[in-house]
Amino acid sequence: MASGFAQWGNDLYTGRRSYAIVGRRKRYFVVAVVAVLLSIAVIGVRMASGGLNLGIEFRGGSEFTVSGAADTSQEPAIAAVQGVAADEVPRISTVGADTVRVQTAELTNDEVDQLRVDLAEAYDVEVGDVTSAFIGPTWGQDVSQKAIIGLVVFLLLVSLVMTVYFRNWRMALAAVIALFHDLVVTVGIYALVGWEITPATVIGVLTILAYSIYDTVVVFDKVRENTAGIFDQTRSTYAERANLAVNQTMVRSINTSVVALLPVASILFIGAFLLGAGTLRDIALALFVGMAVGAYSSIFLATPLEVALREREPAIAAHTRTVLDLRADRVSDQGESGAEDAALAAAGVEGHRQLQPGAHLGNQAQPRRRRAR
Repeated sequence: MASGFAQWGNDLYTGRRSYAIVGRRKRYFVVAVVAVLLSIAVIGVRMASGGLNLGIEFRGGSEFTVSGAADTSQEPAIAAVQGVAADEVPRISTVGADTVRVQTAELTNDEVDQLRVDLAEAYDVEVGDVTSAFIGPTWGQDVSQKAIIGLVVFLLLVSLVMTVYFRNWRMALAAVIALFHDLVVTVGIYALVGWEITPATVIGVLTILAYSIYDTVVVFDKVRENTAGIFDQTRSTYAERANLAVNQTMVRSINTSVVALLPVASILFIGAFLLGAGTLRDIALALFVGMAVGAYSSIFLATPLEVALREREPAIAAHTRTVLDLRADRVSDQGESGAEDAALAAAGVEGHRQLQPGAHLGNQAQPRRRRAR
């Protein structure tokens, strides 16, 4: 099986096997748009029904941690909290096998002291085993503001660096759109699951954005290599060369994604669910979803978007018409196209057959005059 996968990867790199990812880009665009719209809908429903499940670090309040509890059910904590603040609805979670975390709105010092005693009695532990902490709303707002600033600065720096590195703003724009897709889908799935959004979640989101842009840059670098001197030849179009680059880097993207997802999946499913490490699941879910979505966008979204933008350039459009016109002449003269031309055509772009012939490119080879019928 390993040898078969290696042969498959070798065939993709050499061009003996090719998938028309760029040529079928419309269907991948539809999938991306539907995923973004569904994610926005889920977020909208959550906001309408009370907002996202923000952690105490963002909304502020009092937090109590009960350690060494033999019974980690929620009922004792609910009864203890309502005995101190009757209208309070606490957020209760289990951390590990014997620790209970209770979060409430802001309480007075007397209420905090009384609740510590009541929680100790409810879970049959010493008062010293119940710790409390207060997080003010100002600190939560500061965390939210810094998270947004960090995201905006990250996107601006990515756009600037990619524009300078590739000397092409279209690649930067395609990468940012792909990152927006990754961000919205990740937040949408997180909102659907309903887990708390904590600073660890924000760290996870920023991490997967960096991971996604890294994978996209690798693919774009191969696109730049394949399309260098594109106007000096008339055997393949820009879209076909870009599609070859996606196929050549596909195995690398798959291997990198699998290797990255395995430890994250271990943290998420073993650490969070089996061992009850609640502090790990926030960042693990964001990383797992974001890496999977980022792998999809780097292959099926970023390069097809870049090709769609580049084909709007007059020079690229004219070169494409010339290549296809010459190819049509060869088919007409020879009765059938060569194997290499057939492979290129199979990896081509939707709609090329509808392009009108007749465009020429300066000193490029001109299409031969069609024979009179």
